[in-house]
Amino acid sequence: MWCLFLVIYFFLILGNIHGAFGHQNPEANMNISQIISYWGYPDEEYNIVTEDGYILCLYRIPYGKTNNNNSARRLVVYLQHGLLSSASNWVSNLPNNSLGFILADAGYDVWMGNSRGNTWSRKHMYLQTDSQEFWAFSFDEMAKYDLPASIDFIVKRTGQEEIFYIGHSQGTTIAFIAFSTIPKIAKRIKVFFALAPVFSVAHTKSPLIKMAYTLKSIIKAFSGNKDFLPKTSFNNFIGSNFCSLHSFDQICLRTLFMMFGYDPENLNMSRLDVYFSHNPSGTSVQNMVHWSQTTSPSYSIAGMNVPTATWNGERDLLADPEDVKILQSQITKLIYQKTISYYNHIDFLFGLDVYYQVYREIIDIIQDNL
Repeated sequence: MWCLFLVIYFFLILGNIHGAFGHQNPEANMNISQIISYWGYPDEEYNIVTEDGYILCLYRIPYGKTNNNNSARRLVVYLQHGLLSSASNWVSNLPNNSLGFILADAGYDVWMGNSRGNTWSRKHMYLQTDSQEFWAFSFDEMAKYDLPASIDFIVKRTGQEEIFYIGHSQGTTIAFIAFSTIPKIAKRIKVFFALAPVFSVAHTKSPLIKMAYTLKSIIKAFSGNKDFLPKTSFNNFIGSNFCSLHSFDQICLRTLFMMFGYDPENLNMSRLDVYFSHNPSGTSVQNMVHWSQTTSPSYSIAGMNVPTATWNGERDLLADPEDVKILQSQITKLIYQKTISYYNHIDFLFGLDVYYQVYREIIDIIQDNL
């Protein structure tokens, strides 16, 4: 798809579409803090350090616009993004359809994490970002180091011993690993909400994962075995300028569906520039190669003692329904599950009806588990 965007870029240089840019959403050129502030919400940003030295950025929306008594003690809800994305996914839609804003307005203290190697977590205490040593990690390290560091920081900062955890895609993978192997962290989780849950990709139909497997040697050589699909000024330019053009929005749309599954009626086309300017946010080549292995991670989740609710889609190319069924059969405390026939992998973030299909149910379950 990036070759396609390169072709589009050269069209621009040649002047074929000079002056043809359509309406752009200002958030396409903002960072996460700016997006939160733009919509009138309070924003806090923290840098935390993992046990192995990675510096991660945590974002916080401590209260909403409709529940703005900042002295009130609020329940903590933590949001963890998926593969090749960032915390921006939780605030990329309008406030009435972005989970970060919805939860803040519902009265919760919202925290959003960033996994090592993405746009907002590319620093280390002593390793250089352009070194192979920096990029020698996969989702194993995210589960072992990133998640515990983030959750421990939030607990100390808020004084709350239990939090609600919401993960999407890889954000569920690292949770399954952490909650089944680190009892101290599992005890902190009141309820685990898994959106498009992924633990094994044995049945995945995602071209992205299949490409990583087929071309892993080429990818390693081309990237220097370092980072994979990072956010750059170039793809930010492409996303913010071309996806707002009527003549190119279908190209952007088809690119999303090719990677994640088909659902053309459930995406806000006017937000494509925001989605593409913030994604992909990058990860390590080692992580992509790890994902391309079709066997399950070498962990058992049968002993995970965390109440868990899952939502998945039948049109999801990454979290394949067959893999999800196998996963659900292994969850000891599965308190709720829902399969949505027409949902793909990103509908859980950007779907037009995601509030009614998913988010409203999450809030109801939180209220039932106070």
